[in-house]
Amino acid sequence: MVATRYETVFDLYPYARVAGQSGPVQRHPVVIVGGGPVGLALALDLGQRGTPALVLDDHEGAGLGSKAICFAKRTLDIATRLGAGQKMVDKGVVWNVGKVFHGQGKIFEFNLLPEDGHLNPAFINLQQPYFEKSLFEAIETAQANGAPIEIRGRNQVTGVTQQEDLVTIEVDTPEGLYRLDADWLIACDGARSPTREMLGLSFEGRVFEDNFLIADVKMKADFPTERWFWFEPPFEGAGQSALLHKQPDDIWRIDFQLGWEIDREREMEPERIRSRVDAMLSSQSGTVPEYDLEWTSIYTFQCRRMQRFRHGRVLFAGDSAHQVSPFGARGANSGVQDAENLAWKLDLVCKGISDQALLDSYAAEREHAADENILNSTRATDFMTPKTEISQIFRNAVLDLAARASFARPLVNSGRLSVPSVYDGFPLFGEDALQGPAVSRPGAPCPDAPVGDGFLLGNLTGGFTLLALGEIAVEPVRLEAIETRLLHLTDLSPELRARYMGSSLGAIYLIRPDQHVVARWPAFDAAAIERALITATGETLV
Repeated sequence: MVATRYETVFDLYPYARVAGQSGPVQRHPVVIVGGGPVGLALALDLGQRGTPALVLDDHEGAGLGSKAICFAKRTLDIATRLGAGQKMVDKGVVWNVGKVFHGQGKIFEFNLLPEDGHLNPAFINLQQPYFEKSLFEAIETAQANGAPIEIRGRNQVTGVTQQEDLVTIEVDTPEGLYRLDADWLIACDGARSPTREMLGLSFEGRVFEDNFLIADVKMKADFPTERWFWFEPPFEGAGQSALLHKQPDDIWRIDFQLGWEIDREREMEPERIRSRVDAMLSSQSGTVPEYDLEWTSIYTFQCRRMQRFRHGRVLFAGDSAHQVSPFGARGANSGVQDAENLAWKLDLVCKGISDQALLDSYAAEREHAADENILNSTRATDFMTPKTEISQIFRNAVLDLAARASFARPLVNSGRLSVPSVYDGFPLFGEDALQGPAVSRPGAPCPDAPVGDGFLLGNLTGGFTLLALGEIAVEPVRLEAIETRLLHLTDLSPELRARYMGSSLGAIYLIRPDQHVVARWPAFDAAAIERALITATGETLV
């Protein structure tokens, strides 16, 4: 068998023969299967920490189709830490406002980031190939600075065999098969994960009886850069719901709900798609501008996940581990957060600083996050696509009430948009002696805030950080091979005080490498900080 040749938007890593294709089998610390957003983010994070990462991808770059387009603030914060965020924001379409319609009338609108003091916006719309390209360019920069990252294009994994202390991988290329070994294999190979299939692992959940048509339309239009969602749209052929979003390069994403029993081949006919698009555009502007269909696809809602994300020395991240409906932008965003959670833990394990049991915390925390996303996606799908006449009557009654009364608007569910998970009560987190603002409690991702000429998250890079706020006595803390970087801020912006101190005159925070709060105190306590650091690295207190 010869590795398949796929079309790509950007040829980022063309096939090239490497020494490992002949001679003795080479062993690598970390092998990542899949060069999408999750695999590239994980490789970049590991490489910047000094842990070698090899990416095997069956493409030679970013594939065709916009696919994921909505990237949330937390994802942009992660990409910024990795050196890729600013390019994404510069290229993307920034939006904070969404509007919800029922028929011809607007029910309400919302602002996802009404407060100031954040570097990144609530969301950008950016086609997935551009997101991947930005990560790849950051990888090239990291490689030039000595980061041990390698990407092999048209290297298709065809076999995975796991032993107690390694994983053996069979790889197919245009020049034939070869083998390699890995200490750790990370499957980032999508919802149809061949790695998961090779290991015979289950992927359970719900497939919703409905189909949705995606049409990426290239046109000049005066619609604002907002998320528009319709229940029971007033234009012909839209079904029960429709969505309109702007992307870069004059591309507009349009989704139409088609129903369950459809003729897919017929629905994908360009003239039929055009009739739906024409009806939408005419309804909104009275005219139909010239446009081209750039990319079209039909998908079903699926909410599924693996029972466990870790299987010995093989770990799963992104869509290979969990899948949700695209309304809510929870797929790629949660996958990049998987990568961030895993990278620092895998780095400590590869360097022999922490026991491999630390990786179980990756599985536990991100399985929890997947359950949250699946719950929200399932609720959105059930609200958007009522399955009985009574359900539809109830749904429409909620919509009618929400148009008149603000208290009913939280009941309207057009896809709860992606937010990061908070790991309340999980084992790697410590005490909350500060009793400060809930937004920065242990387990939560750090909220951004202005610091001098920059922002707080820009100062939280790399390893553990001991953040001291206010005129408070503090000194560095070190635990064997784990060193905490001390960041002491005394000139505090109002936003920083509000988000981290509340009414307290001072505050001490221990922050993980993935920018989640471990523990916090009103004053410096070296012994308490050391205990929290031991807990955060998965060690057992004696």
